[in-house]
Amino acid sequence: MTSEKRERPPVPEALPAPVIDAHTHLDACGAVDAADVAVLLDRANAAGVSHVITVADDLAAAQWAAEASTWDPRVYAAVAVHPTRTASFGDVEKAELERLAVLPRVVAIGETGLDYYWDYSPPAAQHEAFRWHIDLSKRLGKPLMIHDRDAHEDILKVLDSEGAPSTVVFHCFSGDADFARRCVDAGYVLSFAGPVTFKNARALREAAQLVPQDQLLVETDAPFLTPHPYRGRPNEPYCVNYTVRDLATLRGEDLSELCAAVTRTAQRVFGLGY
Repeated sequence: MTSEKRERPPVPEALPAPVIDAHTHLDACGAVDAADVAVLLDRANAAGVSHVITVADDLAAAQWAAEASTWDPRVYAAVAVHPTRTASFGDVEKAELERLAVLPRVVAIGETGLDYYWDYSPPAAQHEAFRWHIDLSKRLGKPLMIHDRDAHEDILKVLDSEGAPSTVVFHCFSGDADFARRCVDAGYVLSFAGPVTFKNARALREAAQLVPQDQLLVETDAPFLTPHPYRGRPNEPYCVNYTVRDLATLRGEDLSELCAAVTRTAQRVFGLGY
């Protein structure tokens, strides 16, 4: 790997209106303490990204995310156990997530769902954990943040059979236009990450064009999925700037208007009171 590939993308010119990175992993970006978080958020602010939701994928990450959300007013948290880590999901995990999920700066239950790409956790265990997270979301009235990898139909079936929470967010939406339309019709919110900027992602780019502004979010999923033209380099919350700019062009919308719209959607969906 060249040194260029290991370097962060340049921090772009600030957006004309602030946006929120609706899904990132500050711990996986290298943050350990409050000072590290401040550095990441300062860099994001320079690009016009005002706030982030840092998301857990296991119990330790959930504890860290909840704590990190108290270090900096620009940070909120989501807690859950990722579907690929549910092979041993039991009472200890449930009790701790119940404790964390009620905290005021924990604004979503996620990421949870189904992942049929990796085989780290049996499908049956994933389904059981997904159903439990759905129930937690409904009991607390907090949005459900879904991880869906190669599991579109089963995700919808489980949501239908369990009864979907009032707010469902498809993190890093990966479906085509038909699946997007079905999700939109069901009232779900679709969040787009770096892959929507990839020029060979035609089906995903078609999907992004039909989502109403009030059901549209943007995210990085940092440190993964860095947007074009920096694919393969380390991702950070500031890079959502590149995704928003590309989406505005793709959708034929004014950049300022789109920034304001996705921010309104994030504020409504997650109940952000900053």
